[in-house]
Amino acid sequence: MASGKKNLKATKKFEKKHLKGVLDKRNANAKIKQRYQVADKKKARRAKDADFFKGVKDGEEGKDGEAKKPAVVAKGKGKKVSEMSVDDFFAGGFEDIIDDKAAAAKAKLGKRKRSAPKDDDADMEDGSDSDGSLGAQPVASASEDDGEEDDDDGKEGHGMSKKAMDDLAEKDPDFYKFLKENDPDALDFDDNADLAEVDDLSAGEESSDEEQPKKKRKKAAAAAAAAQEEELAQGNELTRATVASWRKAMAEKQSLRAARQVVLAFRVAAHLNEEDEEDAPQRWTINSPEVFNDVLVLALKEIPVVMNHHLPVKESAAGKVYVQTETKKFRTLSLLLKSYTSSIMHLLSTLSDDRTLKLTLSSITPILPYLLSFKKLIRALAKSVVNFWAQPASTETTKITAFLVLRRLVVIGDKGIRETVLKATYQGLVQGCRVTNHNTIQGINLMKNSAAELWGIDPAVGYTTAFTFIRQLAIHLRNSIVHNKHDSFRMVYNWQFTHSLDFWSCVLAEHCSPLKEAEAGKESQLKLLIYPLVQVTLGAMRLIPTALYFPLRFHLVRSLLRTSRATGTYIPLASPLLEVLSSAEMKKPPKATTLKAFDFSVAYKAPKSYLRTRVYQDGVGEQVVELLSEYMLLWSTSIAFPELALPVVIQLKRWVKQARSKGSGNRNAKLVAQLVLLVQKLEANAKFVEDRRAKVDFAPRDRAQVDAFLRDFDVAKTPLGAYVVGQRKARAERAKMLEEARKEDDRKRREDERADAEDAEDDSEDEMDVDLDGDEDEVDEDEGEDDAEDLEDEDDE
Repeated sequence: MASGKKNLKATKKFEKKHLKGVLDKRNANAKIKQRYQVADKKKARRAKDADFFKGVKDGEEGKDGEAKKPAVVAKGKGKKVSEMSVDDFFAGGFEDIIDDKAAAAKAKLGKRKRSAPKDDDADMEDGSDSDGSLGAQPVASASEDDGEEDDDDGKEGHGMSKKAMDDLAEKDPDFYKFLKENDPDALDFDDNADLAEVDDLSAGEESSDEEQPKKKRKKAAAAAAAAQEEELAQGNELTRATVASWRKAMAEKQSLRAARQVVLAFRVAAHLNEEDEEDAPQRWTINSPEVFNDVLVLALKEIPVVMNHHLPVKESAAGKVYVQTETKKFRTLSLLLKSYTSSIMHLLSTLSDDRTLKLTLSSITPILPYLLSFKKLIRALAKSVVNFWAQPASTETTKITAFLVLRRLVVIGDKGIRETVLKATYQGLVQGCRVTNHNTIQGINLMKNSAAELWGIDPAVGYTTAFTFIRQLAIHLRNSIVHNKHDSFRMVYNWQFTHSLDFWSCVLAEHCSPLKEAEAGKESQLKLLIYPLVQVTLGAMRLIPTALYFPLRFHLVRSLLRTSRATGTYIPLASPLLEVLSSAEMKKPPKATTLKAFDFSVAYKAPKSYLRTRVYQDGVGEQVVELLSEYMLLWSTSIAFPELALPVVIQLKRWVKQARSKGSGNRNAKLVAQLVLLVQKLEANAKFVEDRRAKVDFAPRDRAQVDAFLRDFDVAKTPLGAYVVGQRKARAERAKMLEEARKEDDRKRREDERADAEDAEDDSEDEMDVDLDGDEDEVDEDEGEDDAEDLEDEDDE
């Protein structure tokens, strides 16, 4: 009895405290179990439907009424990833995993229609062997769910339709976000879409629409539709009045409807006078140059303004930009932006006018924040812009405008975009400097100086890319040394390799200077690349130490001088220059020649006709004196200058003494006089430093005092500095005179060519006149013969 009461009490206690929770949990488990049962039934029904349709299809394809046997299930199908062997995986098991994920995505997207299994199996059978079909499977599933099956959905180059994209984003936002981050190309749009979705956003662009009753809004919408149909009925030829109406709507109301029409017309204008590869008719036709100009100006100037109104760009103080990419408006307008950007890239490939190129390139900058999510489009856009920046035929204005686009892209982009732009820029620079002459050298210098700025925007990305490319140069140099074949050195001794080394010296000089580091408050990461770059440059300099390649040696010495001057790094450059004086070319007496002076600024190799000539020896001597004086000027205020200049002075005096000897000297009085003057200036500067050094009261171990010695002293007031400044002015005046003479020669040559062409045209016209006269004489002779025959016939009668 006691036990019964105890059990009754426990039961009541359980009912009071735990019964409700247990029942709720049991009901929840039952619902989950029921959900799984329903899912299993649907899966079984789908598999049964798939087998049925597959059997029907195989039966139709069979000959003489014999139905084909169903295909054997692939080995490993139905296994989990953990249970699948490596052989099964590479034998095609990964396709089953992908198919299962695609089927799960289809189930999430909504209710499937009865016609879907047939297409599903067809996609499975036909598309399992092609990469394009695997990448397009999410597209096919989305279109099947909506009942809008398209034969081109699985083809490469066609992306997800707008409706499928919206459905995927609404019903499975996690999967949409995954695709957007890992495979954005799967969400790409069709370039030839009519952008009709943009009109949906324009439904409430008039402020009065929201205040009007529902009936009036319907009437207004019907009237707008009727007006559009009437416009289509009149024909699709674009007129200036239509373009003016679009301009007014975009200026006053920021109309997206008008923006959509402008983008469609801009697409037609960009592909004007091209054969249509597609059967789809264009929305507009342009038959007037005035209309073409109006469409281009309107699209390039107003579309970015309308985009910024509807999708404002927020920029932080650090230069980072933010656009709300998760909204439905952005997903819709992204189609318009992609079409607009693709049209701009196509238009750029057809333009040659400088003003139009500047306007087109400038219109890209405002829309860059909206394109950061589309990496494939950014890569194509960067290559297109770099093409104009690196073209030798591009003007200075075009190069600067294209560079501003690239710089903006590096500033606002993430690390991946920055690396892409930097690589494309370097590749464009290398390709653009293949041909170097007086006409292209200024453009190449502009490219090197402007591109050097990009590597300092993000030091981390700049360091990794610079290290990679300098390592490539080192590998080329090593291969040319190891594979000692006849032409192996040509992969190093060319303009592209030379300009590459010079460009990296520009980069290091730009971002590793003490002033830049003081502004940044820390040491630049790029400073670590000074040593490898100097080693590669010195190795390339001494690869072929012959007089034929003295010009290339001088180019590389100038690059190292720039690096040493900007970074304060000591680089031993006296030895490569003294080696030139010690060569056989400079020791033996030169022979007289009538060749013109050799221009070292646009040549890396001397013609063989210049070797052992007085002109070439004088030019080499001038280069050695200039570079030696510039090198010694870097350390003219150093406390160790006397010891640094002593070996150089000894070598120069020894060479001058040997040159003056009557038996074996080269007897070049001009060169000897220049070297003697340089020796005098070096000795005077050494004495100047010794006098100042004698008055100091600190020891050599006091590095701070040693570094501060004559730091603030004006270099131009030293004996060597005054000499170098005077030599610079003389060289600048001489270069200016030579440039004017060269331009005058080019002008005369063009005039002579024009006169020769005109004379040739006159001669051809005279020949044509002579031929016509001869033909007339022949006609007259024929007519005389015919008259004589007629007279003879009359006499016979």
